[in-house]
Amino acid sequence: MSNYRQRIVDEILSERIGSAGAVVLEGPKWCGKTTTCEQIAKSCIYLTDPDRREQYLQIAQTEISNLLAGDSPRLIDEWQDIPQIWDAVRHTVDRSGGERHFILTGSSVVSPKKRKQIRHSGTGRFSWIKMRPMSLWESGESSGEVSLRDLFDRPDEFTSAKAQERKLKDMAFIICRGGWPLSVGKSGSAALRHAKDYYIAVTESDISRYDDVPRDPMRVRAIMKSYARLQGTQSNLSAIRKDIVANESQSTSEDTIASYLKALKGIFVVEEMPAWCPELRSKDSVRTSDTRFFVDPSIAAVALGTTPNGLMDDLRSYGYFFEALAVRDLRTYMDAMDGRVMRYHDKTGLECDAVMQSWDGSYALAEVKLGGESLIEEGAGALNKLRSLIENRGISPPRFLMVVTAVGEFAYRRKEDGVIVCPISCLKP
Repeated sequence: MSNYRQRIVDEILSERIGSAGAVVLEGPKWCGKTTTCEQIAKSCIYLTDPDRREQYLQIAQTEISNLLAGDSPRLIDEWQDIPQIWDAVRHTVDRSGGERHFILTGSSVVSPKKRKQIRHSGTGRFSWIKMRPMSLWESGESSGEVSLRDLFDRPDEFTSAKAQERKLKDMAFIICRGGWPLSVGKSGSAALRHAKDYYIAVTESDISRYDDVPRDPMRVRAIMKSYARLQGTQSNLSAIRKDIVANESQSTSEDTIASYLKALKGIFVVEEMPAWCPELRSKDSVRTSDTRFFVDPSIAAVALGTTPNGLMDDLRSYGYFFEALAVRDLRTYMDAMDGRVMRYHDKTGLECDAVMQSWDGSYALAEVKLGGESLIEEGAGALNKLRSLIENRGISPPRFLMVVTAVGEFAYRRKEDGVIVCPISCLKP
């Protein structure tokens, strides 16, 4: 497609389909999975097509191999709607051997009820890929002058780079718009509309379709609103329940909250960050709970009714929203390195917003700040303190330390401690 925006997952998908019989690409609805897979698929079937859905269901019960027939790689879009597809694909891959047979997309994991229809695992036949809404590099809003891959490989060679400079009000708009492909490139209310439509779809229908369990849209909104207020924290279910009671005047049990959050995870609305637990302190000193994040910061903005102007009027809250955007982008960039992003937080208060770990175990530490000398100094101070703790314990040191900022004209290395200060609009994988 001539107007297709290149995605980071393009290269990952090409590599995986060349080494596996089937690839499963999962992620939230409307993040661009189908369009991306259409770029390399030779044939396609869309299981959610309303005009053919009943026909597909009947074929699945009688001659499911007909759904798989087509040139390879064959795209099977939203495969989880007919979970029997899984075993049929596995059988075909086993029988045919080799690679490049199927690409399966899914906007939901298979619910526990439907999982009973699947008899075999995909071990050795399937490769899994996670996709998210667009990062700033993908949406054309980052200069890409600083490569995380290069920093991991040659950290000492970095000196400075030019950012695609943005003001705080610009970044506030990007946060509320989100990385939804249909919103990128639009302006004003038209750009913000897509995130609102996504939120409505989730609360009104998608969360219930996950496992065919009816859920109250008002309760979904209350839980998502509380989750948005607590984003970037390790709040437990009790804290979420208390927040709902205090702010939404609704009474709900922890079991109900857990059920709703499980469904939101199942449709990739929330993506929590695991804890980094190195042998720095005693195990009971390190907080091991996951940190709460939506898959895109625009979801939290809509849940709270926040606008770009609202963020500008509340810089403290703005900082949490920007952290969520930075986490989204860092996760996407580290995916290209078979890596992951975690958080360190111990009971002394020492923390690190993002621990970026590559596939080979090497890692880097990052703090996320809006910008300005005092906040950059605060972030660098936390990083240096954690580095000292690491050195004292004889653990392999981080490849580099970085303060990721919302604004700034340049990325540069601080002379006094070597910490890299890098605007988010300068980064790429």
